Amino acid sequence: MSTTHRAIASRPTLLLSMGPGVDSHLLTDDHRARLAALTHTDPHLVAHDLAAPGPPLAEALASAELLLTCWGAPPLTADVLARAPRLRAVVHAAGSVKHHITEACWERGLAVTSTAAANALPVAEYTLAAILFAGKGVLPSAQWYGEGHPGGAWTTESAAWGNYRRTVGLVGASRIGRRVVELLRPFDFEVLLHDPYVTADEARELGVRLVDLDDLCAHSTIVSVHAPQLPSTYRMIGPRQLALMPDGATLINTSRGTLVDEPTLLLHLTAGRLHAILDVTDPEVPSPDSPLWTLPNVLLTPHMAGSLGNELHRMADQALGEVERYARGEPFTDPVRPSDLTRSA
Repeated sequence: MSTTHRAIASRPTLLLSMGPGVDSHLLTDDHRARLAALTHTDPHLVAHDLAAPGPPLAEALASAELLLTCWGAPPLTADVLARAPRLRAVVHAAGSVKHHITEACWERGLAVTSTAAANALPVAEYTLAAILFAGKGVLPSAQWYGEGHPGGAWTTESAAWGNYRRTVGLVGASRIGRRVVELLRPFDFEVLLHDPYVTADEARELGVRLVDLDDLCAHSTIVSVHAPQLPSTYRMIGPRQLALMPDGATLINTSRGTLVDEPTLLLHLTAGRLHAILDVTDPEVPSPDSPLWTLPNVLLTPHMAGSLGNELHRMADQALGEVERYARGEPFTDPVRPSDLTRSA
């Protein structure tokens, strides 16, 4: 009997669990057909709430050996797990599992995997574009041009612009931070890195120079934040770090808004001393009267750097690959362990 036949003959029972409407963006008809071939599942039955599921979902949860989750998945509390006696594994078709994987899951010994690697790529791509635009002076030149100045007049202001031998500082060698390092390799940048968990030898292998956070901020004209949101990283880019950044430098944040002291950043931005490209803020949506909406030296985007549109299908592809490995009795290629969560998002 072939490997495929063995997998089909012992198909695990799977239940989809995610926020309302998420599955319609995540899964194509081909994905649902593949799920049906790999597992016992209703690929159109999706659990949005596991705390008090109705009869169809209660039965599906009771028999589920495997959950396929994504954004908006309800927490897997001890009460939920009590209704899922056969549950053995969770495949999360997104990045962080902290919102739904609870201590009870680890106590049960569930195997957990996520598609954080697939979600890291679009964030890294957004960051690369932001770095190149920042180095090229796109924000100030677009503002200048939009005010009606002649097309070539802004070149007299551009002596400090350009991406040749520019110094870029990356805060955090997360999955995303490491993908950014890879994407920057073809360019003529010097890349500085701050990450307390990276050794000098590891930094050399990555092709970056390891420095402390103050040195990174003082010597980088572009600083990009890729550290996880942890108690220890709250406002890690604070008054001292912002003051150390050179005049005209750009801060890029695609991580979490709480990593930056936003009130202090606003002082530098309203003074025109710094530029910012912010995909995340604190609070997540700025107040209606926040200067971030109107400052000409700020590019504000709605937390869109991660997977969206057809990029969700990359996460679905990786997730289904993990489902197939589970069905064949193979270990996950990208497991999540409890110890990982003290250092990652």
